[in-house]
Amino acid sequence: MKRIYALIVGFALILATPATANADLIAGPTMTRQQAVDYVIARGLAQRGVPYSWAGGNINGPSLGTGAGPAATPTPGPAAPAPLGAGLIPGIPAAEPAPAPTASTPVVGFDSSGLMQYVFAGVGAKLPRSSGEMYKVGQKVTAAQALPGDMIFYGPEGTQSVALFIGNGQMLEATDPAVTVSPVRTNDMAPYLIRVIA
Repeated sequence: MKRIYALIVGFALILATPATANADLIAGPTMTRQQAVDYVIARGLAQRGVPYSWAGGNINGPSLGTGAGPAATPTPGPAAPAPLGAGLIPGIPAAEPAPAPTASTPVVGFDSSGLMQYVFAGVGAKLPRSSGEMYKVGQKVTAAQALPGDMIFYGPEGTQSVALFIGNGQMLEATDPAVTVSPVRTNDMAPYLIRVIA
């Protein structure tokens, strides 16, 4: 009987706990906001150096990306053989270089939204997979109101990229070639940052 009572009370507490808008934040009941932010930042910083991978990463960590995107590196193909005497003997043109192939090898790593999914999953926040969808959840704040742990977005409606504000004018981002800490860029920044941990 005590177990059933404890289960009912636990379930009632879960239902009564307010969640951040559409982000489904389920931080532990004893975790303060600052502890949750510190944990998210530490979880992200631990990924520095992990390769950038287009469409890579999720709540479980780095994953195999699609290999098709801006960070994909073409594999050089063989050069076309030059005809004997090409460019030296009049009438025999020099060989043209072979076109670079467009295929690339997929890489295990993170893209920007995959990294955000991973770092916030550490405190139970369930975020959508794309940066444009992430821009629609949580609390919108201006750059002047930014706090460490807020997400910075780039492009119209946050559709190009997302990074984690870590304070002191720095952000953690998944960029080619790897996850790194960079100075916050204001060029192409969306008008709002998103706060998931309120």
